[in-house]
Amino acid sequence: MKIRRHYIALRRAYSSIADGEAALTTTFELAERLACTTRNMVMILKRMESDGWIRWESRRGRGNRSELVFLVPLEHMLLEEAKEHVGRGDLQAGLDTLQGADGLAARETFQDWLASQFGFRSQVDGKRRTDTLRFPLPGKIASLDPANIHYFGESHLVHQLFDGLVRMDSRGNEVLPHLAHAWESDNSRTEWTFYLRKGVMFHHGREMTAADAAYSIERLRRQAPDGLYSWVYRGIQSIETPDDTTIRFQLMKRCELFLPFLATNRASVVPQDVCEAEGERFGVGSLGGSTVGTGPFRLLSSDQRILTLEANPVYFQGRPFLDRVELWTMPIPDGQPHQDSSELRQYQVMHNVRMLENEGSKWQQVRQSGTTCKFLSMNELKDGALANPRLRRLLNRAINRGELLRLLSGDVIEEATSFWLRASGGDKEGRQAPSVPEALLEEELEELIAGLNSYYERSGNNALTLLTIPQYAADASLVAELLAAQGIRLDIRLLPAEQFKGGERMEADLLLFAIMLDEYRELRLVDLYTSMLQHMPDRDASIMNDRLRAVMAEADPAARAKLFIRIEQELTGRDSLCFLYRKHLKTAFHPSVQGITLESLSWVRFKDLWFR
Repeated sequence: MKIRRHYIALRRAYSSIADGEAALTTTFELAERLACTTRNMVMILKRMESDGWIRWESRRGRGNRSELVFLVPLEHMLLEEAKEHVGRGDLQAGLDTLQGADGLAARETFQDWLASQFGFRSQVDGKRRTDTLRFPLPGKIASLDPANIHYFGESHLVHQLFDGLVRMDSRGNEVLPHLAHAWESDNSRTEWTFYLRKGVMFHHGREMTAADAAYSIERLRRQAPDGLYSWVYRGIQSIETPDDTTIRFQLMKRCELFLPFLATNRASVVPQDVCEAEGERFGVGSLGGSTVGTGPFRLLSSDQRILTLEANPVYFQGRPFLDRVELWTMPIPDGQPHQDSSELRQYQVMHNVRMLENEGSKWQQVRQSGTTCKFLSMNELKDGALANPRLRRLLNRAINRGELLRLLSGDVIEEATSFWLRASGGDKEGRQAPSVPEALLEEELEELIAGLNSYYERSGNNALTLLTIPQYAADASLVAELLAAQGIRLDIRLLPAEQFKGGERMEADLLLFAIMLDEYRELRLVDLYTSMLQHMPDRDASIMNDRLRAVMAEADPAARAKLFIRIEQELTGRDSLCFLYRKHLKTAFHPSVQGITLESLSWVRFKDLWFR
């Protein structure tokens, strides 16, 4: 409401005057504050007075000053303005409005009100019942194009909108049929043939064919030549489609991770006709592009930070129970590591949440096997201090993991010493997790600082450079704080996730990143280690590359795990890879929610949700 915005502007102009006290002013000054004519100013103030917002006694004439009394607190008006923005579907404007509130009360009241807007709603028209779940999704959604996604929230939505040829079970133990109902490989494991289901429809009404599946992989190679898992699709020699329901891949060499790759959302099947018509706009709502897949939901709209998904009535695995899902993307500060349940009390389904002690009993909680593991990698190749193995080891030990865990706290945070072994004990075969680095002795700290100072003098720098993405800025700050307490300086630089694999990271001394340890752990680890090869001397990188080739050629999962652990031990042994901590994924849901099943990244599948 425009009149409310006038009140907010006027109240801020006289912020030094308390509510109920008279502000002495002139008609000319009031008109100037409202950026309007004197006549319009009088009309505006009379409207505010009739609504009970102000008392105004106008005194005309030179030297006479009018009295203006504010009766409504600014925070109340800001709250009402924010609610109005949300009511119009503009969540961002509502949140921005409350940034101007001086105290926490208005923001907390808004959070409570906003929470009441989320959850399950059922509307009955005659005998027709429409079920809607309004769901908060922290973070931003930049793209829903499977070839260009970078964030977990985007990945989750792609799973709702698209399908792949195959899918992975939630434990990561077995690849299951999906768009392809069967497949086979030759004896060399380099030729893979998939047989597709008939009658699977894209959201725009056309039947999916093998040509779409082939186009999707070829497009991925063009769109993201250096993207996530690019080492897999760069290894495809040719793709053939003998008919509409058969697709054959010829690999350059054996790759036992090829089949799991086809289960990732990167390998989702997209419609060739829509993608060619849309070009770079495909999947990017901000550019007015379309998002068309075969998934259980289709994207109905994507406006003002609110994405609306509608049930796909002809989904090949059965129509979802819900009719509609509204996802409101909630901006969170850079580096925010989790969602507190105190801020999401009534959202009914929460992902990646850390429960407070007094909140946990109100929710049913599922603590998943999937975890996020934060780590540092050190640049051995740069002509700097960390090319020295001794200084790498001392720097790694200088980071106090115990204090780091204390600062983080929470029921999902724990020590990490491996991508494979739990910090609390051994694995199924009894192998024990490596120990956390011991603290530095005083003389070792002096040696480290002396070595760093020598590097600073040669290079003209005054700190080591730590590069990370904005989402991990809080972790980087904690590491910098722990090292600063020992006299070691870090210069933190942030780079968007989509640029993190570029050449700029080669100039950093340390990289702080995370890896999701879920059903795609093996793929993610090969991706990580392939990236780390670029930070190693040529001879060592060549040896490590041979190790990775052995991993990809090994058919037995247990044997592959041993090869992975050997690579990890070599990297941690040379202090190129330094573990920080592990954070478990946790999904919490209200007891009224039924049909909780989990998919990739331990997210809830919207398709199966229903409510009593």
